[in-house]
Amino acid sequence: MKRTQYCGLISEDYVGRSITVNGWVWSKRDMGGVIFIDLKDREGILQTVFDLNDVTDDVFSLAEQIKLQSVVQMHGIIRIRGEETYNDKLKTGTIELKVSDIVVLSEASNLPFAIDDNTFIKEDLRLKYRYLDIRRTEISDNLRFRHMVSKVIREYLDDDGFVEIETPILTKSTPEGARDYLVPSRVHQQKFYALPQSPQIFKQLLMVGGMDKYYQIARCFRDEDLRADRQPEFTQVDMEMSFVEQEDVLIHLEKLFKHIFKKSIGKEISDPFLRMTYTEAMDTYGCDKPDLRYGLKIHDVTEIVKKSGFSIFKRSECIRAINYKNKASMTRGEIEQLTKKALEFGAKGMAWIAIESDGTINSILTKYIEKKEMDELFTQMDAQPNDFIVFCADTFENSRKILGSLRIHIAQKDNMCDKQAYSFVIVTDFPLFEYSEEQKRFVAAHHPFTCPHPDDLKYMLTDKKRIRALSYDIVLNGTELGSGSIRIHDSNMQNLMFEALGMNKEQIKSQFGFLVKAFSFGTPPHGGFAFGLDRLIMILRQASSLRDVIAFPKIKDGSCVMTKAPDYVENEQLKALHISYKDHFEMKEKRKNDIEIPIDKLSKLARLSLREEEKKSLKEDMQNIIKFASNIINIDTSNVEQKYTCFEMENVFREDKALKSLSEDELLSNAKTHSDGYITVPAVLKAEV
Repeated sequence: MKRTQYCGLISEDYVGRSITVNGWVWSKRDMGGVIFIDLKDREGILQTVFDLNDVTDDVFSLAEQIKLQSVVQMHGIIRIRGEETYNDKLKTGTIELKVSDIVVLSEASNLPFAIDDNTFIKEDLRLKYRYLDIRRTEISDNLRFRHMVSKVIREYLDDDGFVEIETPILTKSTPEGARDYLVPSRVHQQKFYALPQSPQIFKQLLMVGGMDKYYQIARCFRDEDLRADRQPEFTQVDMEMSFVEQEDVLIHLEKLFKHIFKKSIGKEISDPFLRMTYTEAMDTYGCDKPDLRYGLKIHDVTEIVKKSGFSIFKRSECIRAINYKNKASMTRGEIEQLTKKALEFGAKGMAWIAIESDGTINSILTKYIEKKEMDELFTQMDAQPNDFIVFCADTFENSRKILGSLRIHIAQKDNMCDKQAYSFVIVTDFPLFEYSEEQKRFVAAHHPFTCPHPDDLKYMLTDKKRIRALSYDIVLNGTELGSGSIRIHDSNMQNLMFEALGMNKEQIKSQFGFLVKAFSFGTPPHGGFAFGLDRLIMILRQASSLRDVIAFPKIKDGSCVMTKAPDYVENEQLKALHISYKDHFEMKEKRKNDIEIPIDKLSKLARLSLREEEKKSLKEDMQNIIKFASNIINIDTSNVEQKYTCFEMENVFREDKALKSLSEDELLSNAKTHSDGYITVPAVLKAEV
């Protein structure tokens, strides 16, 4: 038999036709003489029917015994279901396959979890058996949707004259940006490749090579801490164009994203993308990736309230405020919770004004701010009765950060984000440099090939803080989809950029000599952009994590719970790479013998308060017990006579009889101490609130 169609693609047009389908046994219902099996493949589910009156005893017996998630092949005739059994939830809900033959292609073992779209399964278990998790409709649909979006992107860029070109995965390590993943070379002793953080240098060299328009759906690698929207290896849509200015790139990107949304989810985005500078975004929303689906704008009210008698305002560099609309009726407890959040975000306190429904002002600030200034404040804040104004008085940078975080918290707490809305914004004029506390120097905020704003070139070596870059981000619903810039194409300017970063001639030649030399042979003005495909899919599918839209993701610590990567390698492999293996294997043996015991977690679960010496002693005892138990399997019992300890048992099933209930005194009779009907315990057991 050969498959004639996918289960989910069969329709009423197939009624009366003899077909063969393959798939997994998704569910089974034995009605006594009739067995219904839902068969699932990539395209969906088809109900199949085994009727004892229509099939052989062998076929019916096989249907009775088949385990869920076994892979089978079925042959039969498509027919219309009884109208009362229609299933509106399935595309194939009006038809079924009357089976005449079945072949078991692979019988499934007992599963670690039920593969059911409606059952909650812990993520660590799903990721350990990711190949089973992919069978679930949610994950498989996400992966197929990802394929479709990739196809839409390719079609658009192909039609627009872009050429897809692959760039190297084994490349050269550079000092700027996040940490590189290093790959030792066997042939070139003591030397390393680096996995690319992006194809940045290569796509610029393609512009030097005259390719004009390049794109690639590229794999990138960054050794940095993970979060919900970040993985150590990720996929980005990478583009570069020659003979363009910033506006040309932004127009192209707006058209591309509108096309993606229309083709992938049928969403027409007709309005032009809102534009704002980095400074405007930080001042108005407290971050460079603002979510514009809700208001809560930040207002600088320093000039209005700094003259007040309120001491905190008088001695603060900057005072900013948010108008929390229609929230004057918040309880004291709610205000305290909001204040607590502000403190968590770095505030030293939280001043506020509540405007009651009758216009009465409820705030300690009425003692310090005159009516004229209060009216001016309300006008700037567009404050009305029932509004609640929140203040932050701090440094310029801190006030941005604190109110930006508080703004997001309020929106999430009050469900202000419309999940069906898509709000794009283009942020431009980012700083060219940022100061690194770790390195104690200015580093490139984007990368060292970003072109400075022409109006700021005079400050390159004298005032790095005020230099803007010809760079831009596309932000969607508060998530940075990607970033880009106009690149430096002049050798002299590129050398000036390296000098501003504190690199000497030897460092420039060693790390980027080939790029600077390439620029000397005639380089077109060029610019580009790259956006995270994973992040875009996560937003379009409304997934909570990147892990739900990646086939085989890593967890928070960058490891794979399914393959156990990263892992130790064999001695001979390290020798071939000329890497010192003594310390490596000492550590491997130490890790193998030193079983990690989460003492703090265990003591917390047991509600025990342990001193440090007790923790250490208990940890050693538990490690010894585990090692002893692990070594039992190594005991040679080949010549030991097998012993049996089976005893006859009686009265295994005791008759269930209701006995006389014990009194309170009888229940507490064995307790060493008790009070008021409760067993008392030592104070070392502390309840947590």
